[in-house]
Amino acid sequence: MLFLLPPSESKASGGNPLSIDMVALTFGGMQPARDELFKKLVKFCKSKAGKEKFTKEQLELNLNLQTAPTLPAIDRYVGTLFDAIQGRGLKGTPTEFNTLTKEERDRAKQSVFIQSALFGLIPASNLIPNYRFSASTKIPGFDLKKHWSESHNIIWKRLEGQQIIDLRSNSYAELAPIPDHFEALTVEVYDIESGKAMNHFNKKAKGQFVRAFLQGAESLPEMAKAAKLKMELDGDTLKLFTNQR
Repeated sequence: MLFLLPPSESKASGGNPLSIDMVALTFGGMQPARDELFKKLVKFCKSKAGKEKFTKEQLELNLNLQTAPTLPAIDRYVGTLFDAIQGRGLKGTPTEFNTLTKEERDRAKQSVFIQSALFGLIPASNLIPNYRFSASTKIPGFDLKKHWSESHNIIWKRLEGQQIIDLRSNSYAELAPIPDHFEALTVEVYDIESGKAMNHFNKKAKGQFVRAFLQGAESLPEMAKAAKLKMELDGDTLKLFTNQR
């Protein structure tokens, strides 16, 4: 069972003194596509349009990403979804700085993948720098969806035969559509009382669901129960229901 996650706009700063130039990202067959995008992003950041799009700090991140410190992707991304995966509570609570155990990280390394707009689909353990680039970022004359959807054909051949639980948002799922013949479920989150789709708590529920797997739950029903969520299967859609507001 593999889990595909969206990244987060919010990212932890800093990291270990090992630059992206010194790190071998998984799925090396996608490196030419990554290198091409890196070059286009750097060129864009040096242009007038890029300087208007990004803040000075964001420009510095992008221009220096090849030599910047790195962190595992699961730690680099922060925010509601990833805080829930790490089991972090509100500021000032005993769990404010919770982090995954070694056993949970080992499980994530094998089963959790994150869809980066800059690096493509990568395992949660891959080391990446801080950066500013999302699925909605427009580089003039460059089709990001076409670029990544074609490049990911290499990855799908590697992941074929495994059940995929797709928790990505639409904009990131469009970067690398899952082949039709794959056994895949798309996850949606609803309010248990009103039946309405959730927004903020959509991310939290998805994070809790993945955390339940990392803590040892083996099946989808077990994961839902451990995360205190109600679960329903509707064709190729996995519906989660939460009472959190």
